[in-house]
Amino acid sequence: MLVHPQFDPVAIHLGSFGLHWYGLMYLIGFICFLLMGRWRIRHSTSTSWRTEEMDDLLFYGVLGVILGGRLGYVLFYKPAFYLANPLDIVKVWEGGMAFHGGFLGVLLAMYFFGRKTGRSFLQVTDFIAPLVPIGLAAGRMGNFINGELWGRVTDATMPWAMVFPQAHDGLPRHPSQLYQFALEGILLFVILWRYSAKPRYKGQVSSLFLVGYGAFRFIAEFAREPDDYLGLLALNLSMGQLLSLPMIIAGVLMFFACSRGKSRA
Repeated sequence: MLVHPQFDPVAIHLGSFGLHWYGLMYLIGFICFLLMGRWRIRHSTSTSWRTEEMDDLLFYGVLGVILGGRLGYVLFYKPAFYLANPLDIVKVWEGGMAFHGGFLGVLLAMYFFGRKTGRSFLQVTDFIAPLVPIGLAAGRMGNFINGELWGRVTDATMPWAMVFPQAHDGLPRHPSQLYQFALEGILLFVILWRYSAKPRYKGQVSSLFLVGYGAFRFIAEFAREPDDYLGLLALNLSMGQLLSLPMIIAGVLMFFACSRGKSRA
């Protein structure tokens, strides 16, 4: 049975300043987004995007991720706590970000970016969808390094069962952060990158992201320990699963609706 190695949460010590692993993972995700976006623009003969636009696109995306992710965590997971402690909402450095909130924040940011650049909303989301999963993978790796968001208790005979000291129970658990790293990050990236390599109807790449992320997150949540302040909710599902179901349904409906388009993007 494995034991989580308890990494130092600070990746780089520079005197009184320290760069935490989680912050470093966000930085890596944003850099990969920028570099891969520029690569796609340079190597595509059909895109109307310009490499100079990637800087503005990243800026809008960062705002959407941070503001949406934080507000999503506040509203979806701990509304009562933050209602009683409103000043704690700004303490992002103490942790607390929600993917589904960040996702909504990015959608809103991409809407405004599209208006600024004269592109439709789906043109923007189709372009960024394949760039997002590597950032998700980096975030899950940050969760694992920090020893947080661990998995549910499992059989100690499972070769990769792991004890997380932060759980304070010494029980073998699924390293669910690594499951999410592999599914929502690496596998989803491969699927979207390959699928978007050929012209598709407008909106299909975006809808495939919705279905893919929603399905992979739903599956991984069966191995992830529910938040102790929420537990399992309706239908014995976690909050993450309940928030993923609308993504899957919307993605499927959107995919087939976009398939009726008259031209390929």
